[in-house]
Amino acid sequence: MSVRASLAGNGQELVIQVDGRFDFSAHQEFRDAYEKAAEVRKYVVDLGGATYLDSSALGMLLLLRDHAGGDHSEISIMNCNDDVRKILAISNFEQLFTIQ
Repeated sequence: MSVRASLAGNGQELVIQVDGRFDFSAHQEFRDAYEKAAEVRKYVVDLGGATYLDSSALGMLLLLRDHAGGDHSEISIMNCNDDVRKILAISNFEQLFTIQ
């Protein structure tokens, strides 16, 4: 499992890439990725390398949403495999996030 963050869009977009199992073991790394970035307006969570997603990962995504401004946040989740997309759909996350 690894979490990498990089700034794009003149430093106003934060891309967080998660590889491997996205579970509680990623909690601190995932949180550090977005809490240390300043002046970010848009967040992209790239799950192209994620092989697994559990309820703690869903909770981490909700914490990111709160950090980013709740209903006014701009967060995209992208590159989900079929299993991850199914979990997000069952959890109704398409109503809270833009899923690509």
